[in-house]
Amino acid sequence: MNEANQKIGFIDNSRLITESLVRAGADVFIGYPITPANLLYYYANKRFPSFFAAPDEITTIQLMSGFAATGKVPVTATSFPGFALMIESINMAYMMELPMVIVLVQRLGPSTGSATGGAQGDISLVSNIISGGLAIPVFSVSDSLDCWNISAKCVEMSVKQKTPVILITSKEEIMTQLSFDLNKLVEIKPVQRKFYEKDEAFKPYLAGDSLIPEFLPLTNTKHQVRYTASTHNVDGILQNSTIEALANTERLHKKNILHINDYTFFEYDKQDSADTIIISYGITSMAAMVAVETLRNEGINISLLIVKTLFPIPTVYYNILDKYNKIIFAEENLTGQYRIAMFGNQTLNKISGVNKMGKMIDPEEIILKVKSLN
Repeated sequence: MNEANQKIGFIDNSRLITESLVRAGADVFIGYPITPANLLYYYANKRFPSFFAAPDEITTIQLMSGFAATGKVPVTATSFPGFALMIESINMAYMMELPMVIVLVQRLGPSTGSATGGAQGDISLVSNIISGGLAIPVFSVSDSLDCWNISAKCVEMSVKQKTPVILITSKEEIMTQLSFDLNKLVEIKPVQRKFYEKDEAFKPYLAGDSLIPEFLPLTNTKHQVRYTASTHNVDGILQNSTIEALANTERLHKKNILHINDYTFFEYDKQDSADTIIISYGITSMAAMVAVETLRNEGINISLLIVKTLFPIPTVYYNILDKYNKIIFAEENLTGQYRIAMFGNQTLNKISGVNKMGKMIDPEEIILKVKSLN
């Protein structure tokens, strides 16, 4: 890029995420401060149209659900200890089909772990927080541009599909100060809200082929609006385990599967002659990119897949990986959580991992792994 066209700013990704969320249409932030998500809390207090300090994380999602039911798009940011307290209420918002965005900044666990140590240890958690294993959208950011672009898409998807959306990141990504060309940021327009406008009685959970019902805020004065977190029919009437009610619950899962192709984000750096591919996400993808460049300079053919839509897992990932005889997952956790999410606990000769806990993965560790397989 021509240096004359650059507008360099010293910034952190927390600010980019906050600004992106607001521009995309999120209009209320509710949170309880926790390290290392504190910068998001701080910037939100200055930037969001409405800001509320909750007394705890359970109350946070309850308040967010109330605002969402009135037509607002609420956001919060937390880390594992707070997220653990939110899970029941996230299930409530999921069942009620209320839009909201939860930014989860990973840190070293278990439990309180180390508030100042980063990690990628919550991957298996976020993939299974909905009781019954129902699909919930989860996105990951790998650089500053992702923080800008994908954050906005989280708001859009949440509103259009009427679902909570999780944006997962980590301590190093969210707190590190860096120089960034602000001219790389594209314009973000707020998502357009569409409300039910017909004269017929409003059925809050009646959905057509899109599997997404229409929305009407509780504040309207024309129709009765009923939202419930219990198993219900299309009218929002509790029906326990009737065929209609169970079909409605199944729809919640299917709608997120059906529309994930519209929100599938990844980078595929393909080398035609490569027999090996590295797959990574988040902060570790930076190390993977350096490793790939180094290996290619040494004459070793290698491809790279950086995934940004984590869950539901897009089919295109499998289509890409099927082309390779050696697949290496690089992720900053002990057990290879995304590797297990994609392929289970089965041992396959073609699949291996570079894993680490408590410290970021170094490019050299990925390079050594690739060379050991050749």
